[in-house]
Amino acid sequence: MHPDLADACGCGGPSWIRRKAGRRSLFGCAGLGAIAAAFPGEAQAEVFPPLLEDIKVEQVPGTPIYFVIGHYGVPDERNEGHTSNAGFIVTDEGVVVFDALGTPALGNALLRHIRAITDKPVKYVAISHYHADHMYGLQAFRDQTDAMIVAQEKALDYTAEGNLDDEAAGPRLAQRREALAPWVNENTRIVLPGVAFRVAAELRLGGHQFQMIYAGPAHSMSDMMMLVLPERVLFAGDIVQSGRVPFMASAAVNTRNWLRALDEVGHLTPRFIIPGHGKPSTSVAEAIAFTQTYINFVRAKMGEAVANWVPFDDAYQQTDWKDYAKVPAFSASNRGNAYRVFLEIEAETLAAGNAAPKP
Repeated sequence: MHPDLADACGCGGPSWIRRKAGRRSLFGCAGLGAIAAAFPGEAQAEVFPPLLEDIKVEQVPGTPIYFVIGHYGVPDERNEGHTSNAGFIVTDEGVVVFDALGTPALGNALLRHIRAITDKPVKYVAISHYHADHMYGLQAFRDQTDAMIVAQEKALDYTAEGNLDDEAAGPRLAQRREALAPWVNENTRIVLPGVAFRVAAELRLGGHQFQMIYAGPAHSMSDMMMLVLPERVLFAGDIVQSGRVPFMASAAVNTRNWLRALDEVGHLTPRFIIPGHGKPSTSVAEAIAFTQTYINFVRAKMGEAVANWVPFDDAYQQTDWKDYAKVPAFSASNRGNAYRVFLEIEAETLAAGNAAPKP
């Protein structure tokens, strides 16, 4: 086992290696993950298209923890694809990064800012989930560092044929090359994790503990949160979002699990929460309020429609969306979100055997 990484359940029992596409992950203790191996950086020199607006790095007060806040809305040429948050922790033994931003150029900018703050090497990059706006920047870290890239094991299926996630690798890369040129271009490539865990894993480095917790399937199949100790700073990924309508229009989305994951945020008792999108907060209730309220609202309205055999188009038109209509990403995401939840609740109802005879 790598000296920085520990079995999450600490039982010291037997483990086994799972191989996929030339990568490997070490599991033990009934599925609680311990991570084992790394792939060195390829050290390729690459010139990234310049950013028109540099990213801004902020610091969690009184800690060696830093974060970057993305723009609201969906990725486009106006925001240069910078719509997600990311962060990094500087320890005495190296740097741990959480998420890599939405283009190789943005990832390169994040790495440049890290190097301006510390000369410690980047040892690990943890990815909250495999959606383009959070991980296209991995290319810069793979090529310029020896960092171990860590994710939940379902991220290994990102490029697999038949991936049900609407963020599947091939179609999304083609879309981004069109929407985010030149920052996503013919040289942009997908970087999969070198190692992965199933349920939970713990990383120890430079006097810090990094507890990685699987929170999906919720927003995606591979959602992961990371709690940094002793500071109790939580990088929540897209489980927590604010200031924009979250993307839920995917077959991979599970809103019931998503609500449970939001409850788990409170159980982790963080002192500072950095969401996947939106502003950080020192209050759990404040941090999760927007996402929790939005999901519950959509589920309630679509649930009423399913229960009363109201067709989706009618249900959508009859719903008063005034509280969300002016929120960024509403026009891009809301209708698709509602339809996905409509289908999800239909499936839940049928599975529970509660479907009334159709009139």
